[in-house]
Amino acid sequence: MTALGKLLRTTAFKLSLAFLVLFAIGAGLLLGRVGNNVRGLIDEQAAQTIDAEITGLSEQYRQGGIRRLVDAVERRAGRPGASLYLVTTFAGERLAGNVAQLPAGVLNTPGAVETAYQHVGEQIAASRALARIFALPGGFRLLVGRDLGEREILARVLIRALLTSLFWLTILGTAGGLFVARRVLRRVDAMTASAQTIMSGDLAQRLPLAGSNDELDRLAQNLNAMLDRIGELMRGLREVSDNIAHDLRTPLTRLRNGAEEALRANASPQDARAALEKALEESDGLIRVFNALLLIARAEAGASRETMSDFDVAAAARDVAELYEPIAEEQATTLTLDVDDGLYVHGHRELIAQALSNLLDNALKYGRPASGGPCAVRFAARKVGGCVEIEISDRGPGVASDDRARVLDRFVRLEGARSAPGSGLGLSLVNAVAHLHQGSLRLEDNAPGLRVILALRAAAPPAAIAPPQTQLVAAT
Repeated sequence: MTALGKLLRTTAFKLSLAFLVLFAIGAGLLLGRVGNNVRGLIDEQAAQTIDAEITGLSEQYRQGGIRRLVDAVERRAGRPGASLYLVTTFAGERLAGNVAQLPAGVLNTPGAVETAYQHVGEQIAASRALARIFALPGGFRLLVGRDLGEREILARVLIRALLTSLFWLTILGTAGGLFVARRVLRRVDAMTASAQTIMSGDLAQRLPLAGSNDELDRLAQNLNAMLDRIGELMRGLREVSDNIAHDLRTPLTRLRNGAEEALRANASPQDARAALEKALEESDGLIRVFNALLLIARAEAGASRETMSDFDVAAAARDVAELYEPIAEEQATTLTLDVDDGLYVHGHRELIAQALSNLLDNALKYGRPASGGPCAVRFAARKVGGCVEIEISDRGPGVASDDRARVLDRFVRLEGARSAPGSGLGLSLVNAVAHLHQGSLRLEDNAPGLRVILALRAAAPPAAIAPPQTQLVAAT
């Protein structure tokens, strides 16, 4: 396709042509309305002039009869720019006036009439006039009128102006449409080239911005944001693949070694049973890891949005706290519950409950003070502005500010936590759940200890909600 063909097929050029047609129609309607108004004004002025002339000639006729009327008509007809006058006998013979000829039957139509006429000294009846005809005693006829040549001149001027305007409008509209289409096409071609580069495998490429913040710039910004998100997901996928290959190698190796130990020929039944139990334990750990990865993937992909509903997150928080109270008692940990009533959010109840379970499990695992003193965990929930904030804080060693963003990644475990059971997926799941619900996850210093705040957008309390049962997957 040629460059001109591409320009003519662009939406910008088609829109320019559409606006051109609309402007042309509007200009024609406007000039037509102006012409009609001016024509009516000219006719009205002509009618007023005729009325004034008739009033004067009537006075002449009352004072001196037909002879004086004829004399007055002759005087007035000889003036420059005079109106049209004609006095005839009952037989139609002209007695006075500056009208030489009229179409047949015009003088027999009393009242106002628009007619063609021939002026004295002219060869053809090429002019038109607005006239009023009166029948006088004795069969005489009096015609008084005004020439409408100005109206015809105005009509020709308006038609010429309309045609000239349409001509220049077409020229300028076509040139403007081609200019706009060329600019738009240049930007679209640049975006197309960038898109082809991205499709070829260069995911770091982004659509160019002109800096005008118009609709194309906004479209490019949204597409670039989408590409950034796709890049993050791809990086996350690569990281997950690398982490799985690295972090699951050790438990898989232990599982294989346990199976080999169970298969030894000289192994006693007790040793074989112990090896099998250890293999089952390792298998359960691997299953929990893969379940956690599956939940994170579903949350990041937004696969659970269709099952979201309004529910009381305060009730879910109390259920989670109740499940972990026996564990806290076994560890001699003080679990303080400070949850307000009626905290409604719109979301996936099971995923949010799982996220709260992960946070509380982490606090119980890693929240013991380094000095070995008593462990205290606070579980609170309250409404702050338009959000519901769920806070879990402990008095443990906490997380350094430089590591707070890193611990949200998959399989990341800090040095102090490597001796405790876990896979490093708990906070990753909580972060994915927060993003799924358009909320946020904040890690703050509790001085001492760590304060974790999960913020979710609050929802209006519904009229009635049947409290569903909360089921939790094992925390990771």
